[in-house]
Amino acid sequence: MIGIRRARPTDAPAIAAVHVAAWQSTYPGILPEAYLARLSAIRQAAHYDQTIRADGGVFVAAAWGADLPPGSPARVVGFTTAGPARASGIAEGEIETLYVLDDWRDRGLGRRLMRAAAGYLQAHGCRSVFLWVLRDNPSRWFYTHLGGRPVAESVVRVAGRPVAQTAFLWDPIDRLLQTSPQVG
Repeated sequence: MIGIRRARPTDAPAIAAVHVAAWQSTYPGILPEAYLARLSAIRQAAHYDQTIRADGGVFVAAAWGADLPPGSPARVVGFTTAGPARASGIAEGEIETLYVLDDWRDRGLGRRLMRAAAGYLQAHGCRSVFLWVLRDNPSRWFYTHLGGRPVAESVVRVAGRPVAQTAFLWDPIDRLLQTSPQVG
């Protein structure tokens, strides 16, 4: 079984491990190899612990039971974070992160996590939502498939290197909520 739920502070280390693993598997050739090698789950865990404790919109995909080897405890296999837009002008809400471990992709978890984030934002008064995706991210198609429209481009610096990114928008937010079945 795989369920989507609000994150708890005890999830922070597992969320951080997913973050690091996802970056290291997705961004070789896009981000500097040395930077990816130095990513720290310990530092990331402190960040996610703080976000969860501040009652941020952090959701996890947790697997248990038949989806894991017999006797294994529940395991966080993906997560998302969402909140008010960090920069004005594109939308009211922002999905800041969405990561699913490679072995757990193609099971609908990304959709379910996006829906949880959008539901959270809508419940907090956001009528529109966007997210930034690195332009060379091989999973960009996913956001278009969910009805996101590319609306802006920018460049961020990661490890001193300029990296292009694209903003995908769902306005109204219902467009995202309706593209994904309600589960979990």
